[in-house]
Amino acid sequence: MRLANTHEQLNDAIGAGARAVFVPTMGALHAGHEALIRRAHEIASDDHPVVVSVFVNPTQFDEASDFERYPRNMGDDARTCERLGVSALFAPEASEVYPDGAHGVAEALLPGVARSPALEDAARPGHFAGVYAVVRRLFELVSPGVAIFGEKDWQQLQVVRALVDREGMDVEIVGVETVREPGGVAMSSRNTHLSPEQRSMAGAVPKALMLAAAEPDPERAERAARGAMASAGLEVEYAAVRDAETLLAPSSGRSARVLVAARAGRTRLIDNAPWPGWRFDAKG
Repeated sequence: MRLANTHEQLNDAIGAGARAVFVPTMGALHAGHEALIRRAHEIASDDHPVVVSVFVNPTQFDEASDFERYPRNMGDDARTCERLGVSALFAPEASEVYPDGAHGVAEALLPGVARSPALEDAARPGHFAGVYAVVRRLFELVSPGVAIFGEKDWQQLQVVRALVDREGMDVEIVGVETVREPGGVAMSSRNTHLSPEQRSMAGAVPKALMLAAAEPDPERAERAARGAMASAGLEVEYAAVRDAETLLAPSSGRSARVLVAARAGRTRLIDNAPWPGWRFDAKG
């Protein structure tokens, strides 16, 4: 595996013009990221090397304290990538990603799925402007043929798909199902901040998704999810049943998701699942 900090070093590592299978991350790699990398290897070939990036993007954090607390361990991340056979680990500095100092995208220029659903866009103002800017720039630097994203950040996945369409980028976006801990909690780098009590509380999130998925009526499903999380002591931000693609109100004949967000202390938890009918077997 080669470590690259600049666009030029990345080209040297994988060959200029190579259409990589790309896994963009913010580091603190866990089993969820490993699933993304394994999916990348299933797609990769000699002409499509696997590239993983680690870049903690300051522009997508709506809280400065969250940016400062975000876990970082480049040594462990590099060892994980080496073990999984990654061709190149791209770890750019902010000056490489944003050479002109322009970090964002005007909200009005974002696709509707980043502005209208009143989900993460409302809970984290400015977040998707930062996501849009960094993904666009990383795609410019890496020039991937395929990019792999986790489904845990479902709205982000739809924003990235809209970005590729709007920008006319020749990149296939592949989503990978959320990897969960034994009790059902979605894996996240931020889970390291949870105390034992908060980790127990977090178990209410996948339970809320299952309760919602058992309700065929959207409003009843949302109430069930909210109630489950609130009863566990979580601070509920939203619980919503939405069209899986537009994230607006669901309509007959189209796929839908239930999406939730809540806080356990200072740690924010987000999750989602197909609706209706989703279940998770906590026993594996």
